Amino acid sequence: MAVPPIASQSVTLVSEDHAFVTPVKLVKTYEDMQKWDKSEAYFEYLGFIFAINDSIKGISNSNGSAKASENINKVCMLLDTLSKWVDEIPAIEQNQRFGNVAFKTWYNQLKEEAIELLQSVLPSELYRSIPEIMVYLEEGFGNPIRIDYGTGHEISFVMFLCSLYKIGFLKESDFVPTACKVFVKYVDLARKLQQAYRMEPAGSHGVWCLDDYQFVPFIWGSSQLIGQSQIQPAMFLKFNIVNKYSDDYMFLGCIKYINQVKLGPFAEHSNQLWNISGVPTWLKINLGLIKMYKAEVLCKFPLVQHIVFGSLFTLQPAEAGASIRRPPAPEPPAVFVTPTPSMIRQSSETSSGQQEQDDVSSQ
Repeated sequence: MAVPPIASQSVTLVSEDHAFVTPVKLVKTYEDMQKWDKSEAYFEYLGFIFAINDSIKGISNSNGSAKASENINKVCMLLDTLSKWVDEIPAIEQNQRFGNVAFKTWYNQLKEEAIELLQSVLPSELYRSIPEIMVYLEEGFGNPIRIDYGTGHEISFVMFLCSLYKIGFLKESDFVPTACKVFVKYVDLARKLQQAYRMEPAGSHGVWCLDDYQFVPFIWGSSQLIGQSQIQPAMFLKFNIVNKYSDDYMFLGCIKYINQVKLGPFAEHSNQLWNISGVPTWLKINLGLIKMYKAEVLCKFPLVQHIVFGSLFTLQPAEAGASIRRPPAPEPPAVFVTPTPSMIRQSSETSSGQQEQDDVSSQ
């Protein structure tokens, strides 16, 4: 079966009499992966990634959040509630350094109150969708058994957001604040959970992520930086630039978080990101990250096997002519090179020198 062409299209809405179901895992073997990248779910999900990516091009978090609707703010209030729970459920004393079992308490509370939380957000006529969409919400923050978090959980939350569009709760006019306000708040909460409960990176030490845990904020964050001239790609290695603009741009917020939790030369602990700093434009970076995401995340069986499918995201083949939004306009994707030892030494010298300069400036 030929893969449907990619074209611009909004999120597909369900009908008023749509029958919702509880989603389950369906990709159980490597052979099932052949269904995944030709499925309606794959095209819906990637189309949503592209739609948000296109909508926030050149838009900062502060400007994008200013356009938040009442429904967007309701979703943010839900995330604020989950964040408050982290404060109310502190980590417990235990022998092992990672994987604090208090996360299980937090997660179980989410499972127990998910219906009530979503009822506080959705109008009563959409309550029937809750048994399906709440699974994507619940799976968006980590695994309570392994006490880990990774891009699979990030995918689940993005599917939750997409579900809110598919049921008609959010509109196309909400695309920008969905990224600039809701998703930024989600990433902040995910980091809070990771630090509070010492969560492990999912997979092999975060092999499918860019900072051990996340990927999507780097895609959408690079789109935010397209078209502006004050922050060039090489400048995200400078501490003063990152600290100044991290609240306004997701990409720089991600870099600031890395600088806070990792030690040593940037080229050593985050070599993929360091490679990206040598790409001349944010457009090329954005295209390169989308290409990498498709190849290194959405095509990996160990990750895709955990995705759940229901009536909103099905594993049925996409119909001929089905479409998803295109990524930003055509320019050759970036080639991210592997750093040499001399490059790493240079990065170390630059980073330490810049840090000293920033420390002096702040005194």
